[in-house]
Amino acid sequence: MTEQYRNQYNPDLVSSPGDTLDEVLESRGMSQAELAFRTGRPKKTINEIIKGKTAITAETAIQFERVLKIPAAFWIAREQNYREALARIKETAALERQADWLDQIPYRAMAKLRWVTEYRDKPGQLEEILRFFAVASPTSWNALWTSSSSAFRKSPSFISEPGAIAAWLRKGEIEAALQECLDFKENDFKLALDKVRSMTRELPNDFVFRLKNICCPTGVSVVFVPELPGTRAWGATRWLSNTRPLIQLSLRYKTEDHLWFTFYHEAAHILLHGKRNVFLENDQNEQNEKENEADAFACDFLIPNLQYRRFCRRGSFSSAAVSRFAYEIGVAAGIVVGRLQHDGYLNKNQCNDLKKNIRWVFDKK
Repeated sequence: MTEQYRNQYNPDLVSSPGDTLDEVLESRGMSQAELAFRTGRPKKTINEIIKGKTAITAETAIQFERVLKIPAAFWIAREQNYREALARIKETAALERQADWLDQIPYRAMAKLRWVTEYRDKPGQLEEILRFFAVASPTSWNALWTSSSSAFRKSPSFISEPGAIAAWLRKGEIEAALQECLDFKENDFKLALDKVRSMTRELPNDFVFRLKNICCPTGVSVVFVPELPGTRAWGATRWLSNTRPLIQLSLRYKTEDHLWFTFYHEAAHILLHGKRNVFLENDQNEQNEKENEADAFACDFLIPNLQYRRFCRRGSFSSAAVSRFAYEIGVAAGIVVGRLQHDGYLNKNQCNDLKKNIRWVFDKK
């Protein structure tokens, strides 16, 4: 008899434990009144359990075990699974009423990148997206990402495409959680920035791996996340905790000068600005004092200002001259080209052969 009922419950049927109890009594030829007498429970209680109006408590389950020889664990699990199934039905109905929330989330693009699974039905898709964001409901998502008190909402560039940007930022959090970093140490991070700078000259194929391995021991997570349609983001910085800053990069412009400038720009936010700030760099970003400070830090770290001014005063910006100068200061020639183009010493189409291009492995050639 024990084996017959151990795994009988099927959540999809959403039948109550009382249905099983009723079947057991019928097979035994036992009435509700007799079961009540043998267990010492009121007949009304047994009747309400069978009708699904009253839950089977642990005490009642033990009494059933003694009388019916069916383990208490079975009745307890049966009751728990039934209540869970009822709750899921109720929750699914609630989610169906909020399915329009999905319209602001680029879940198809996320599925294409294999961040989530794409479902045919909206409730299933909504469940999947909520799990991705680790929130219980669209209401919780709004409170976390778009409420007036949200740190993310305070970024001007977050306003136009909150769903896409939130998904991109969330993916960064997920990737960072996979890294085992130590607590942040400012001096160690500063030394790491020197190591990274020396790496810019060669841009090895495993630069992502090496960059992470240099920064992680200093407490800084560095993650690369492809941008989603609508984000137009190339970098972001925030603190996941008081001891864990995160630098997130997208490779939006796919050239080494943009990569390294963005990395050092985000590094500046960690070193110069508060832990409560969220910095998001994209096409709609507004320039302010902190962004200007981060720009200046990145420019001077990659190309020391004094040496840069001396070079510019020479007035020679040929590929050979740029390459010699880059070699002298120990950075990639493409970084110097990007700086000269930005400052107007070179046109945007000049010396681009000195830049190395970067692409995601899934990008088309």
